[in-house]
Amino acid sequence: MRRGGLHSSPPSGGAGAIGRAVLLAGGLVAGGLLLHAAGPGLLAGLRPTPAGAALMLAGGALLSAAGVPRSVTSFAGGYAFGLWTGLALAMGAQLLGCLVTFLWARLIGRDWAQRRLAGRWARLHAMLVRRPFAATLTLRLLPVGSNLLVNLAAGLAGIPTAPFMAATVIGYLPQTAIFCLLGSGVHLGRGVQLAIAASLFAASATLGLILARRPNTPLETDNRQLETEP
Repeated sequence: MRRGGLHSSPPSGGAGAIGRAVLLAGGLVAGGLLLHAAGPGLLAGLRPTPAGAALMLAGGALLSAAGVPRSVTSFAGGYAFGLWTGLALAMGAQLLGCLVTFLWARLIGRDWAQRRLAGRWARLHAMLVRRPFAATLTLRLLPVGSNLLVNLAAGLAGIPTAPFMAATVIGYLPQTAIFCLLGSGVHLGRGVQLAIAASLFAASATLGLILARRPNTPLETDNRQLETEP
């Protein structure tokens, strides 16, 4: 039996992966409800104006580039601008932050990013180089993982920008929509709103797990080396 390294333990079973997804789904709903209750005080500075939209894009991009969970910008967008405008602004901010981190790792911060990734680099590098779109999409959809880590690894791997960003758009959309929905206060009953959010999360998590289990997908279901993020 090997000791240490990335393969010191066997991959988690299906029950373990489903259990982590269920726990994270509960955390997402609970976090959304807390943010909904605290929203008026936390987001008083955002207004549905051109200046507010610019602030949302710039501030959200900075937060995303720094690794702040996407739920923060998503909820803020939904709360301040409504579901559809908030969704567009939150996606724009998150994608801009993702692109900044990706390019920074590729062009400027290579030494720092390599130290940050440490032993995780080799495995992520192999996955991303082999199939950039499939690996990125799978990592974005899985209910566990660090978006900042994926951005840094993709930049260091030197993969093409187009497939990386295309997969990121698709992978970011479900959970961004969940928190925009929770923040928007759309005129639906709370039970209906939570049911829609839970359904979106379940669909994205299930698709991510299916992709991860495909034989030709460059990703194992054991993601313990990735940091958790809602």
